[in-house]
Amino acid sequence: MFKKVLVANRGEIALRIIRACHELSISTVAVYSTADELALHVRFATEAVCIGPPEPSRSYLHISSIIAAAELTNADAIHPGYGFLSENAEFAGICADHGITFIGPTAKIIRLMGDKAQARKTMIAAGVPVTPGSEGIVADPKIGADVAEKLGYPVMIKATAGGGGRGMRRADDPSRFVELFHQAQAEAQNAFGNGDLYVEKFLSEPRHVEIQVMGGPDGKSVALGERDCSIQRRNQKLIEESPSPIVSPEMRQAMSEAAVMAADKVGYIGAGTVEFLVDGERNFYFMEMNTRIQVEHPVTEMVYGMDLLKAQIRAHAGIELPAWVAHAKLRGHAIECRINAEDPAHDFRPAPGRIESFHVPGGTGVRVDTAVYAGYEIQPYYDSMIAKLIVHGQDRQEAIIRMQRALEEFIIEGVPTTIPFHQQVLADDVFGSGEFTTGFLDNFVYKPTEGEA
Repeated sequence: MFKKVLVANRGEIALRIIRACHELSISTVAVYSTADELALHVRFATEAVCIGPPEPSRSYLHISSIIAAAELTNADAIHPGYGFLSENAEFAGICADHGITFIGPTAKIIRLMGDKAQARKTMIAAGVPVTPGSEGIVADPKIGADVAEKLGYPVMIKATAGGGGRGMRRADDPSRFVELFHQAQAEAQNAFGNGDLYVEKFLSEPRHVEIQVMGGPDGKSVALGERDCSIQRRNQKLIEESPSPIVSPEMRQAMSEAAVMAADKVGYIGAGTVEFLVDGERNFYFMEMNTRIQVEHPVTEMVYGMDLLKAQIRAHAGIELPAWVAHAKLRGHAIECRINAEDPAHDFRPAPGRIESFHVPGGTGVRVDTAVYAGYEIQPYYDSMIAKLIVHGQDRQEAIIRMQRALEEFIIEGVPTTIPFHQQVLADDVFGSGEFTTGFLDNFVYKPTEGEA
């Protein structure tokens, strides 16, 4: 087992990793920017090292500063969390070069899965169903237009290095294909330094369902059920739940087997997520693999009764997964709401500022993952997430009722938050029915609450 782990992140995920390490009797090192000097991950780590000014490019994304902090403190492993450097192949490779274990996949696997066109090829070779599309990178818009014609419109033009909806355009007919191709190419080049694109058939109103996998040190994986992440805004997940309301036991088995084939094909070790799109006929297609722990991992922990962070750390320390993991049974239903410092009455405008009062909900089946406290300053430099509110119930209906109660108890004053938005979604009949798609918010009208201008 590792003796000391440096946590190359901030906020709730840094605190989450620190807690898991301390329960495994592992010392921890927090790194922080000058803006995070008073952050809880700094307070609760065994040691802390300041690595730069607030801007991420000069602190949390500054590889040489993080490696220097690891060497200074004699850390033998680095956990990147999610975001920042978690899927940076260069960072993973530099860790290996310095004899530091990167608690994540190898640089080779990160590159392979990060290149969506290559990932498609790999999944096809593994026998995993993929969305119909181009065989690889489409270098010329005229070739792309020919591919689109064969697939049938509408199609999606996607950046092979994409993420968060950037470098992505939907073409509904041939008239604007070339224009949209160039737009996606320019955006991808600007965002990722890579303008390579591929073309896929557009799936109308799909569900976004992902499978959690955990690979042992032998490169053999187990699947831990699905999470439904279809409630999204601009391709950013807002509400996640497990199990999915539309997934039958038979479908869960088929998706899990496909996800394990995907992970085993590349010899995956540790926590990863295989994401699928599901069409109206319940056919599922590989979308991408996230080679890190996910923001929404707590819903899986709640329904499977296990600590994914501990399992991930153990796997990278060369410790086999416990035998019971392969036979873990789904129990009940869990829902997660991401509580952000955003103003839903004004197009979810980010709202940095000082939190004046902060009271978290409690009671049976309620969990809050946060690094925020009364007096905490929400910084403009980083993601606006304040907390993740997760509830567990005997079934989906109880989980919804429990989430509604927990949202009502959650008091955050000083900055606008997405709590009233979540309350309205949870009360929506379509959400309650479970028959929604990734287009849910296109037809959802948020009604400003009293006091919101």
